[in-house]
Amino acid sequence: MNHYHSHDVLVVGSGAAGLTLALHLAASARIAVICKGELNAGSTYWAQGGIAAVLHDGDTVDAHVSDTLIAGAQLCHEDSVRFTVKNSSDSIKWLLSQGVQFSRYEQHGDAFHLTREGGHSQRRIIHAADATGRAVSETLTQRALENPNIEIFTGHVAIDLVVRNNRCHGAYVLNRDSGHVGLFHAKVVVLATGGANKAYLYTSNPDGASGDGIAMAWRAGCRIANMEFNQFHPTCLYHPKAKSFLITEAIRGEGGKLLSATGERFMFRYDERGELAPRDVVARAIDHEMKRLGSDCVYLDISHKSSEFLLEHFPTIKARCLELGIDIGREPIPVVPAAHYTCGGVMVDQNGRTDIPALYAIGETSFTGLHGANRLASNSLLECFVYGTSAAKDIQAQLDSLPLPEIALPWDESQVTDSDEDVVISHNWDELRRFMWDYVGIVRTNKRLQRALNRAALLQQEIDEYYSNYKVSNDLLELRNLAVVAELIIRSAMERKESRGLHFTLDYPETLDTPVDTILTPKNYRKVLN
Repeated sequence: MNHYHSHDVLVVGSGAAGLTLALHLAASARIAVICKGELNAGSTYWAQGGIAAVLHDGDTVDAHVSDTLIAGAQLCHEDSVRFTVKNSSDSIKWLLSQGVQFSRYEQHGDAFHLTREGGHSQRRIIHAADATGRAVSETLTQRALENPNIEIFTGHVAIDLVVRNNRCHGAYVLNRDSGHVGLFHAKVVVLATGGANKAYLYTSNPDGASGDGIAMAWRAGCRIANMEFNQFHPTCLYHPKAKSFLITEAIRGEGGKLLSATGERFMFRYDERGELAPRDVVARAIDHEMKRLGSDCVYLDISHKSSEFLLEHFPTIKARCLELGIDIGREPIPVVPAAHYTCGGVMVDQNGRTDIPALYAIGETSFTGLHGANRLASNSLLECFVYGTSAAKDIQAQLDSLPLPEIALPWDESQVTDSDEDVVISHNWDELRRFMWDYVGIVRTNKRLQRALNRAALLQQEIDEYYSNYKVSNDLLELRNLAVVAELIIRSAMERKESRGLHFTLDYPETLDTPVDTILTPKNYRKVLN
C-alpha cells in the first residue's frame, strides 16, 4: 500500500472548479485530484439552473455587473464582479470545446436557449435542460479520466495541510477503503471542496458539503471572510427519506400557496407579493411561522391544478413525491427552507491565491468578493470556471521555478486506537446541525448567537478529545471541520451589527450606510477555534 504520493499540483475536490483547473494545467503538470466520495458526488452535479454569462447582443457586461451588485446588497467587490463577468463568454466557449451540450432553441438549431432568473435584467442563463450541473460534471469528469497527466483518487479525504516555513507543501489524506493516512506532496495545493451547508439541519447540498477546505485553510493560518452570509432556498421537501430534494420556485409561480401547520395561508402577512416575494423574504416568513407555531415544516399546496397540468410542468417533483407517498394533486407538499450556498470563504485574490504561498482556493470554498451579501442566481458555476482558469494560468506561469516540496513526517497513528464509540460522532453531528438551524439560521438574535457559540465551544472540546484518542474516519473529519466552520459562521454573524442581504438579525434590523466585509484572522481566535 503506497502511503506517499508526489505531484506538481494537488487539487482537493473534483467539482466544476477543481476539474476546470486540472484540465487547464494538464498539458504541463502532473496533477492529483482527490475526492472523498465517488466522482460526480459533489454539488456541481446537482446544480439545476445554469450558468450566467453575457452571450447575446442585447446583453452587456455592465448590465450583468449591475445586476450582481444590486443582488449583493452593496457588499460585492466591483473589480471581482467585472473580472468574472468579462470572462463569462470565454468560459462558455471553453465548456463547449470540452463537449458540454447546452440546450438550444428547437426552431433555431444554432442558437442557445437562454433563460432568465430572479435578479437578472436579461435572458442570460445558458443551461442543459434542468440538469446543467450534471452535464458539466459528467463532461469534465470524462475529460479528466482520459488525461494521462491527471491522477484521480476517489474515496480519499484531506485531513490537514502540510505547511512549513510559511509555505504549503501538500496534505495528509485518509484513504477511506484502507483506513490508512497517506502523505500527498505537491509544489502547489488547490482547495476546491465546495461550501459548508451541511452545518445546517436542512440543506439542498449533498453529504460532502462539510466545509473541509475552509476549515483546513483556517487551521493553516488563512483569513476567512463573510461567513455569516448563508443563502437559504425557501422550499426543500420535508421528509425523512427525501434528504436534499428541492421543490422549485416555479410551483409558487404557477399559483402554489404556502400554508402554515394550521392550514392558514400566511405569506400576505409578510409581503404584499405573497408567495411571489423574493427568496430571502419567503424563507424568513416560513422560518417565522415554524418558530411561532413550533412546527417542523409548512406546506406548499398546488393541488388545485389538474393532474395533466402537474404532469406536464412538474413531472420530476410529482414522481419523487409519489415515491414518498405524497400525491401533490390531492394534498399539500411539506416543505422547509434549506441551506443552499456559502457566500463567504477563504480570502483569495483574482488568481485564487490565499494568504499562504503555494496554497490556492477556488469555487464555493473561496471568498472572491463576487457574491457580496447575497448571491445572484447562476453566478456560482460561473465563478468556478473563471477562477479555475485564472488560478491555472497563475500556477502555470511559475510552476517550473517553484521549489520542490519539503518532505514532511508521515502520519503518526501509533498512539490512537479504533473507536468503539461512534455514537458520539452521530450524536454530536446531529446536535451541531440542530443548534445551527435553531440559532444561526434565517433570522438571528444576539441571544440565539450566544447560545450557539457556547454550544460550539463545548462541542469542539469533545471533538478534539475524540480526535486525539481514536483513528480518524470520514465522519469524524467532517464533524471536526463542520464544528470549526460553525463557529466561523457564528462569530462572523456576531460581528455584523446590521441586517444586510442574507444576514438578518432582529437586534439590528437596519442596514448601515457603509458596507464592510467581516474578516476573521486565525491568530485572533486560535485559542478558541484550535
